[in-house]
Amino acid sequence: MVGSIIENQLVKKILVSSKSIAMVGVSSIKKEENSANVIRRPSIIVMKYLQEFGYKVIPVNPNAVGKEIYGEPIVFSLEDIPIPVDIVNIFRPSKETPLLARQAVKIKAKVIWLQYGIQHEETEKIANSASITCVSNKCIKQEYQRIFLNMNPVFPLLQKN
Repeated sequence: MVGSIIENQLVKKILVSSKSIAMVGVSSIKKEENSANVIRRPSIIVMKYLQEFGYKVIPVNPNAVGKEIYGEPIVFSLEDIPIPVDIVNIFRPSKETPLLARQAVKIKAKVIWLQYGIQHEETEKIANSASITCVSNKCIKQEYQRIFLNMNPVFPLLQKN
């Protein structure tokens, strides 16, 4: 689905002007789980993709603090990130996003980005009242591909190495 011209301009402006992305809900490896399965999860695919295009991506997952994903240490919460955050990219259920929006306001993020399938009216109101741009129900990776690479974005099938 192609967005409107104004929507496309906004997404392009966000992606061009942003350098750091806090990725909330990035998947982690549980003890009983095969690590090969984790790298196939959408949050991991998106994180690696964004890193490859020059973004600093900070993984946020309270269940995996101290571990690393693609060279980045996982932090407990948005408030534990030691650098300014441009985009808070959320891979969590919609009902959890108002709390995360309040945290994003507290750390002075510029954008709250709710991944595909995630949207919440209260989250959008929190963002708007703090003059934070809120993007809902869009995959940041797919939007990057569509706008900058002129690709019809899909998640690739991943092969075992």
